[in-house]
Amino acid sequence: MVNTILEALNVRVVGSGDRYVVFAHGFGTDQSAWQRILQFFTPYYRVILYDLVCAGSVNPDYFDFRRYTTLDAYVDDLLNILDALGVNRCAYVGHSVSAMIGILASIRRPELFSKLVLIGASPRFLNDGDYHGGFEQEEIEKVFSAMEANYAAWVSGFAPLAVGADVPTVVREFSRTLFNMRPDITLFVSRAVFNSDLRGVLGLVRVPCCIIQTSKDVSVPGSVANYLRDHLGGRNTVVMLETEGHLPHLSAPGLLARKLRHALAS
Repeated sequence: MVNTILEALNVRVVGSGDRYVVFAHGFGTDQSAWQRILQFFTPYYRVILYDLVCAGSVNPDYFDFRRYTTLDAYVDDLLNILDALGVNRCAYVGHSVSAMIGILASIRRPELFSKLVLIGASPRFLNDGDYHGGFEQEEIEKVFSAMEANYAAWVSGFAPLAVGADVPTVVREFSRTLFNMRPDITLFVSRAVFNSDLRGVLGLVRVPCCIIQTSKDVSVPGSVANYLRDHLGGRNTVVMLETEGHLPHLSAPGLLARKLRHALAS
């Protein structure tokens, strides 16, 4: 990976204040997804932003198909960024897959994290017995087939479903970042994420967690938030947002920012 990981993954530190908070974006977006809520945090925190290596804003040559087969390599990236910045304590806000990256990072280095805020998080997307992840294997395989057959058509169908709320500008924004991703990387990452199962490690988390879930999310059923609350090993709370969709930082930024500020302060 180029000169330093800070350059490769477009790391930025913005804002003032003496406390650090990491904002880590989810699948299909990049750090620009946080733009609508940054103004609520930069007066009080030093906000660390970066792009996942799979994001369309990162040179695709840096994506190593042999390395990024599991979330562990993404955890390496996060911890390497924090070490490179000299951060020894921070709060962490992770959306979607980055919520799970934060969970794994906190297991490895619990002293680094004062709190985890997990937005639209899921330890397993597939249904399994009494566990309702939201998807059957056959459904997921159909999604993968649609991505392979016609990526543009898949994006056009998936983006409004993921956004949920009727906010055309957000659908266009999410579509833009999805189109920025190289389709083969998108498919590879999707397979890794949708086939992962992190339920077995949740009890190892000791960092306090705030789980934020919208009232309706096509990607993550509400019951998953309660599952996380009951199985994560630390002190955990669930905050339900009265809005729809998997991307509340895009579709309901003011509402999310209020809940986030409260979660980080408590």
